[in-house]
Amino acid sequence: MEATLFADGGSRGNPGHAASGAVLMAEGGAVLREVGRYLGIETNNVAEWTALIDGLCAAKELGVSRLAIRLDSELVVRQLSGQYRVKHENLRPLYTRAKALLSDFEAVEIKHVPRKENKLADALVNRILDER
Repeated sequence: MEATLFADGGSRGNPGHAASGAVLMAEGGAVLREVGRYLGIETNNVAEWTALIDGLCAAKELGVSRLAIRLDSELVVRQLSGQYRVKHENLRPLYTRAKALLSDFEAVEIKHVPRKENKLADALVNRILDER
């Protein structure tokens, strides 16, 4: 099965109240699954990485084999591609977990997208934070 994963994280304050959101979409545009959660007081980067990991876990549970990943975090995209190193100690375990999960898929394509193209995941994050 093929799917597209849109993932986003947000922190109101940095660090501040944070949430992650991931939306898996089928080829035709139907939402397969939404995964979002409140993370407590965290940084924006922790929220971004957590959203990706939660989305990858959901994709794996659904049996997705080919995954297109769309993130509005340029930092996470560049760290995943090896362009940037993961320098902060608290992000290294998240990076390692994401890389391990990525290896479970037959094919993965990761792209940075503008925030306006990631509006479903962004809306999920804001909905979770607004409920706090």
